[in-house]
Amino acid sequence: MYVLQPILSHMIQFGSLKIVNADGRIYRFKGESSELAPREVCVRFHDKHYARWLALSPSMALGKGYMEGRISVDDGTIYDFIQLLALNVERDDYHWLHRLFDHLDALRKRFQQFNPARKSRNNVAHHYDLSGELYQLFLDRDRQYSCAYFEKPENDLDTAQTDKKSHIAAKLLLERGHKVLDIGSGWGGMGLYIARHFGARVDGITLSEEQFKESNQLAESENLDNKAKFHLLDYRNLGDTYDRIVSVGMFEHVGVNHFKSYFSKIHDCLAQDGVALLHTIGRIGHPTVTDPWIRKYIFPGGYIPSLSEIMPAIEDTGMMVTDVEFLGLHYAETLRHWQQRFQANRDKVKEIYDEAFCRMWEYYLACSEVSFRHLDSTVFQIQMVKDRRIVPMTRNYMAKEESAIREAIANDNRAA
Repeated sequence: MYVLQPILSHMIQFGSLKIVNADGRIYRFKGESSELAPREVCVRFHDKHYARWLALSPSMALGKGYMEGRISVDDGTIYDFIQLLALNVERDDYHWLHRLFDHLDALRKRFQQFNPARKSRNNVAHHYDLSGELYQLFLDRDRQYSCAYFEKPENDLDTAQTDKKSHIAAKLLLERGHKVLDIGSGWGGMGLYIARHFGARVDGITLSEEQFKESNQLAESENLDNKAKFHLLDYRNLGDTYDRIVSVGMFEHVGVNHFKSYFSKIHDCLAQDGVALLHTIGRIGHPTVTDPWIRKYIFPGGYIPSLSEIMPAIEDTGMMVTDVEFLGLHYAETLRHWQQRFQANRDKVKEIYDEAFCRMWEYYLACSEVSFRHLDSTVFQIQMVKDRRIVPMTRNYMAKEESAIREAIANDNRAA
């Protein structure tokens, strides 16, 4: 504890932390009381080397250590422990030693973000070609694996995900007969929504074999296969022109080295009177590196960009940004719902995989929620056009479009 103790003594300004070390010694770190951390969090180290590991490599020690059972939370959950740490980082930034480690890691960022087509497909398979049953156990019925939109805080997950699709559709200014491209189409939910409710012709692309197969099966089962088709295709190989382009939750996998080629492809595929909408996780602050544990175990090749990294790549294409919206707290709520559903089905997940996988997943959901609530994670929705006259002069058209879409869908559902 000789390395960790001074770090935590400096860091804990809010809340109270109790650590039971592997040798049985107890250490307490107490700051001001906080409504967000109303009780003392007690964690136990089960490895005599764990304290030093946590001090020198907090990301890997927390994530891998929790997966392997080298740390446990005696009073509360792993979320409570991570939230306590994040509350203090939110107030006073990271310890200087950890900032130094991040700067050193950043020297390798370009190498870490090298994502040619073959590597991109392998990276996608690592996460998205897991058992389809796993995602059914914690996602909404449409399997939207991205930030929902909570128009009302009390809305359930299915309602919020449906509202997310109408929120995006309103920004796209969709019309019947439009040809639409969905980059990173997932299990087909967004593309099928557009085909079903707007009569548009949709091409969805994914690098996940599992998603490719299931999205086409779903289109066929809903008799929408004449309007929506999904392809196992890298965005770099696109060639057609589209009236509307949407990309939800895919840009995080592009890699910082490839931002210019990604937006150049959107530019080349977008009609002159077209509208494109990018929905991506992003950073509120300055550019940094992908969390090492997330990079190794969850999203290899993934990167969360700052707005300052995205905008120059768009500007270089000649496209114009006509709207930017921040939805970070919506993702925190989404992750809270996912964690609740995951915990309710934890035994089933364990039957598919094992205890280490369950611990990995609950840690991933917990640290992600904390990051959106207290640290620098957010969600950007960025609207782009080639012709500034395509979108209305005042922004209130979005709310009007959204209300009209929801009302039309409600009427269709009542008629059915």
